[in-house]
Amino acid sequence: MQHHLAIERAWATLEQNPKTWLVTGCAGFIGSNLLEALLAHGQTVVGLDNFATGFQHNLDEVKQNVGAQNWERFRFIEGDIRDLATCEQACRGIDYVLHQAALGSVPRSINDPLTTNAVNIAGQLNMLVAARDAGVKSFVYAASSSTYGDHPALPKVEHTIGNPLSPYAV
Repeated sequence: MQHHLAIERAWATLEQNPKTWLVTGCAGFIGSNLLEALLAHGQTVVGLDNFATGFQHNLDEVKQNVGAQNWERFRFIEGDIRDLATCEQACRGIDYVLHQAALGSVPRSINDPLTTNAVNIAGQLNMLVAARDAGVKSFVYAASSSTYGDHPALPKVEHTIGNPLSPYAV
């Protein structure tokens, strides 16, 4: 119950002092849920996605759920984080970045490590550089549980990381 109250207080604070957010991977599962929550709580959001793993129907569902008035505070950029100019465009005027864009598949990272590296590592670096240059206040990177590798302990925590088992885990 305490956790729920803390979240409600955080949303109330944001509603009183709205910010502008960038959600990369906004058409994916996590990104679209972040987009919906931010719009529902009065925030302005720029979304960046190339639809490599995200879907238009996720954005359509957010639009339906938040309503036309809230949807007006959303601007979509169809683009790829592997393109620095796109990242720079997306970061202009942004307070906070929630970076969800990635190729999130262990098998894909093994079968196509070059593309996975280009998106997940070089693309993230593009986003970090663009955010820095635009004066973004905070950048949140969403990692995968694959990062914890072969360490058997549960729950998974940041200070007990094993050996990575795939390129995706890096």
